[in-house]
Amino acid sequence: MLSHSNSNPHAAEARRELQVSEEFLARYNRPGPRYTSYPTAPVWNDSFGPQDLEQVHQEADLAGSPVSLYMHIPFCESLCLFCACNVIIHKQKDVAAPYIGVLKQEIARVSRGVSRTREVVQFHWGGGTPTYLSPAQMEELFGFARERFNFAPGAEIGVEVDPRVTSREHLESLRRMGFNRLSMGIQDFEAQVQKAIHRIQPLEMTRQLIVSARELGFDSINVDLIYGLPFQTAESFSKTVDQILELAPDRIALFSYAHVPWLKKQQGSFAGHLPEGMRKFEIFRTGLLKFLEAGYLYIGMDHFAKPGDELAVSQHERTLHRNFQGYTTKAGADLYGMGVTAISGIQNAYAQNQRELAAWERAVKERGIATMRGYRLSTDDRLRRAVISRLLCHMVIFKDEIAREFGVNFDEYFATELKRLEPARQDGLVLLSDREIRATWRGRIFIRNLGMVFDPYLEKQQLDAKPLFSKTL
Repeated sequence: MLSHSNSNPHAAEARRELQVSEEFLARYNRPGPRYTSYPTAPVWNDSFGPQDLEQVHQEADLAGSPVSLYMHIPFCESLCLFCACNVIIHKQKDVAAPYIGVLKQEIARVSRGVSRTREVVQFHWGGGTPTYLSPAQMEELFGFARERFNFAPGAEIGVEVDPRVTSREHLESLRRMGFNRLSMGIQDFEAQVQKAIHRIQPLEMTRQLIVSARELGFDSINVDLIYGLPFQTAESFSKTVDQILELAPDRIALFSYAHVPWLKKQQGSFAGHLPEGMRKFEIFRTGLLKFLEAGYLYIGMDHFAKPGDELAVSQHERTLHRNFQGYTTKAGADLYGMGVTAISGIQNAYAQNQRELAAWERAVKERGIATMRGYRLSTDDRLRRAVISRLLCHMVIFKDEIAREFGVNFDEYFATELKRLEPARQDGLVLLSDREIRATWRGRIFIRNLGMVFDPYLEKQQLDAKPLFSKTL
């Protein structure tokens, strides 16, 4: 746990501002994007294909921007019932080797379009469960990628691990390869909650993995928690948070459970057992205040970090960025996503790979690139992306910065949006002045709602028969 002398002076302010009513929650707790991209994925279209992505690759190489690599390992041994990720459940590990073979083909093709003069500043394996692979398979895959890209000294090299399937040998192999960051799912230590979500993960198992990671010299350890799971209460979650504080991770992600049973049928089993409304908010409030009082800084939305962590430093210096992996310190890097369903964000375009394993494999074998859909941003898109990103990353928009960067009069361009912010100002979410738009502590909790004001695509999306997004709380 952080020392008391490092405790956050804003904890008392947060406690005051987070006293809200049921009526307030009903007004703001509505479906909305997480803005890991703008425009969001429902705006993208399937007319954007492999040829378009290849053109974007050329543009990025001419620009000479730094590189971020993401590789998706989709396999899990069992299904966590809360999960809304793109995963493939396969208890037998014989699917891993063929997948690695195809992924290597994609890596080879993508790397040919990335000049060796461009440094890889960030590399990440996500899933699924990357440690579903054996240590030997991980070394084979990483070695293949390392030979084909130019890694910067001190590059951030991270991986998501599941303590239930990750061995000491896995950690030793990862560290030997140069991985320096671990992110591990925990969700909740309460036994009844773990049983309901089909993820039995004792505290001692998790503690041992963290101890081993520290012994091996990993620079940063992140843990993921989820609030709003079946059978959770503020009281039971408070105990989980106390246990997390004893483990003292460098970063904490406290995600809202996204209940989307129309997309993930397994979530239907939670009906009648989910904390909602004020009960769910109290669970989040409990976690947030405990983390603040322990000395963690609230980065935004669902992320906390120790004061000296790169995320906290980057936010203070206003260089924090947001992409498909959430908050990142690597602003300006082009993100190349590889693997089934992986997403790329390169220059002013987005692209997503085929979501079905067979379709992805077929596309990679035929062309090397498996783009299913994508999008090129317009000038207006780029402007609004900057506004929304700065709000979500820095909690403030300086109007003159946007005006200089895009050659617009901010108040004139966003006259309609400024009027739409007025109810949020009256509800204490935002401070408005001639110079800036600044989220309050209450506004930081509902920062997605403030970002939504600047998103003109939402009105059309909300006419769709089925919701496209989870609720903001």
